[in-house]
Amino acid sequence: MKRHTAAALAALMLTTASPALAEVELSFYLGSQEAAHSRVRGNDPGGLGDFNELIGWQGKSFAMPPYYGVRATWWKSDRLGFALEFNHAKVYAPDSEKAAAGFTTLEFTDGINIFTGNVMYRFPNDSAWTPYVGAGLGISVPHVEVTTSGGRTFNYQIGGPAATLIGGVSYAFNDKWAMFGEYKMTYSRNDVDLDNGGYLKTNIVTNALNLGISYKF
Repeated sequence: MKRHTAAALAALMLTTASPALAEVELSFYLGSQEAAHSRVRGNDPGGLGDFNELIGWQGKSFAMPPYYGVRATWWKSDRLGFALEFNHAKVYAPDSEKAAAGFTTLEFTDGINIFTGNVMYRFPNDSAWTPYVGAGLGISVPHVEVTTSGGRTFNYQIGGPAATLIGGVSYAFNDKWAMFGEYKMTYSRNDVDLDNGGYLKTNIVTNALNLGISYKF
């Protein structure tokens, strides 16, 4: 009787504990990323003075350093998960536009580095294909590369808040490995200081199509 009771209790404990077991998924992706036009405002002492320019940013996703991202997702159930994500996006001002505005260099090419905490939701089914969506909030840490007649700024700074929206589908090769494709939109506010005592502000929206691979454990 005691053996049967112990076995029943053990089975009950396993059944009760299983929903709390989290599946961890590590994802790495590359992609093609572009950015919408945005206003670049600020003040450049000894150089441009006050400026307010509309810039048609270029992504150049595969130029070094390339566009990429890494995401770690803790799936708390078959559907709901929480993720930490790093996205190395980047933008360049076109040569003609930056020259017309008085900039020698105007870019964030060692990254508009976006760190977010995401909520992820997937739609499991009977096939190897699993659609998913996600949304997140975080911060922008851009590498500021600005040069004018007033001086040069070349450093990492905290730019401001950021947000992301994700929609995609994954294909499972087995219970460990999968590949995925997704659309990712990211908004970031970048309020940064210039080394000559000035400042620059711009809000950047990037749109990306990503392809990647995931490993679960």
